[in-house]
Parts: sequence; structure tokens; C-alpha cells
Amino acid sequence: MSTEALDHATVPRPKTSGAGPPASRTARAAAGRWGLRSIALLYLGLMIALPAVAVIQRGFTGGFASLHDALAEPGAHSALILTFVMAAITAVINAILGTTVAYVLVRYRFPGRAILSTFVDIPFAIPTLVTGVMLVALYGPNSPVGGFLVDHGIHVIFARLGILFALLFVTLPLVVRTVQPVLLELDLAEEEAARVLGATRWTTFRRIVLPAILPGVTGGGLLTFARALGEFGSVVVVSGNLLNKTLTAPVFINQLIGGFKANEAAAIATLLFTVSFAVVLITERLTHRGLGPRAGAET
Repeated sequence: MSTEALDHATVPRPKTSGAGPPASRTARAAAGRWGLRSIALLYLGLMIALPAVAVIQRGFTGGFASLHDALAEPGAHSALILTFVMAAITAVINAILGTTVAYVLVRYRFPGRAILSTFVDIPFAIPTLVTGVMLVALYGPNSPVGGFLVDHGIHVIFARLGILFALLFVTLPLVVRTVQPVLLELDLAEEEAARVLGATRWTTFRRIVLPAILPGVTGGGLLTFARALGEFGSVVVVSGNLLNKTLTAPVFINQLIGGFKANEAAAIATLLFTVSFAVVLITERLTHRGLGPRAGAET
């Protein structure tokens, strides 16, 4: 073909209608995305945000007067102290034992492993009131186990030890299910290399595994603490609700409501909610970004 023919040749141009998706399709996709977001925000707003705002507004309508009046009630300070102390002890114990359970489920293969994993989730399925009844049936003074413990001076039911057992039971899955995915993502090559070099199993865990799962362990422990602050169903059954002895803050709130002191109850509830919300925010930061230099490298 000659040069003149090439110069006068007509080069076909792409049609503009095929250059991208139709405008109607783009609009429908955008509408779908915003629709889903709106449904999620509406649901969260109705189920979480509005009730939280209502409690805060009810408890602090007159400033801090309702909180002051609630704290002036007999047993208020001891109930709050007992609640925070028991929640902290529960978080520490379950952080250790829950991590141990998660490590066994991930690293070992043995008969009954699937059943053990199912048992971990049972506290999620059982109503907390049923948990309290179970503990009374097992550790009550009229039961064989409870009677044996009472004869040796160990009181579980209607004592602080019963509160601790109830909190440990209902919060165990939080640590296990937080740490387990982190363990599943770890590369076994580093552990095998450490063992080849002569490191013991404990040294390998302490130097290699623990730093990697520490954000998950800490996050699970914090979630346990936040959950334990608000536990009511199992505690109200096993504690006996003794003033200045086994009365916890959630049960104290229930007593305030029964005494037609809704504003004071809302003030105490807002205090617990604020602490729990702050703990959840810290947990989200730890579990998503990790701890220490490794987190800094990722961010």
C-alpha cells in the first residue's frame, strides 16, 4: 500500500458507548452499596447507639447528681470494687488458661479434639441463668462436691469464689477464639528451626510463639474483662447478693431499678458502659495493629 493511501486511510475509532459500563449500571451499583450501608447503620443505630444514648441521657439528665446519689447508696462502692477486681482476676486467669486451650487445639491432634473444641463454645449457647443453676447443682452445699468443699472450709456458692467460677465459665471462649486464629496463621518453620538449634519447647514458645500471639492474648483478656463487668445472670444465682460481700455492680443496678431509682441505676450502668466501651476500643487497636516493633513495621 502506498504512502498516500495510508495517509488517507480511515482508522476506525472505538465507540464511546463501549468505553465503560453504562451509566445505569453504575448508578444501580452505587445505590446497592449505599443501601447496604444504610441498612447496617440503621440496624446498629437502633440496636446499640440509641439504647446507649438513652441510658446516658437518663443517668446524667441532672449532671452528676444521679451518680452521686447512686454511689451514696449502701454497698455501692463495695459492689463496684468487687466487680472490677473479679473482672480483672477473670481476665488474667482466662488469658493464661484460654491461651493454653487454644494452643492445644491448634498444635496437637488427639482423639476427642473436635469435642473439646465444641465444649469451648458451650458458654455461648447456654443462657447465663442456666450457668448459675449448673454451678449451684455442682458446688452447692447439698451436692457431693460442694459438701466435700464445705467440710474442708471452702465455700463456692454464695461466696466470691462462686462469682469467679461463673465469670470464668461465661468468658472462656473469648480468649480461645481470639488466640486460635492467630496461632493458625503462624509459620511453623521458625518453631522447627528453633528446635533444631536445640531450643526447648518452652523456650520456643516464649521466644517465638508468645510475641506473635501477644496481641491476641491481650485482646482476648481485655474482652474478657469488659464482658465480666456486665455479667448478671450467672452471678445473681451463685453470689447470694450479700451486701458489702458478694453484691456486684450489675446486681446492684437491678436492685436500684427494683427500688424505683431508675436515674441512679442508669448512672451506674453508664459508668460500666463507658469502661467497657473504652476497653473494646483498645482491644480493636491491639488486634488490628498488634504490639511492639512488629506492629510499627506493618503500619
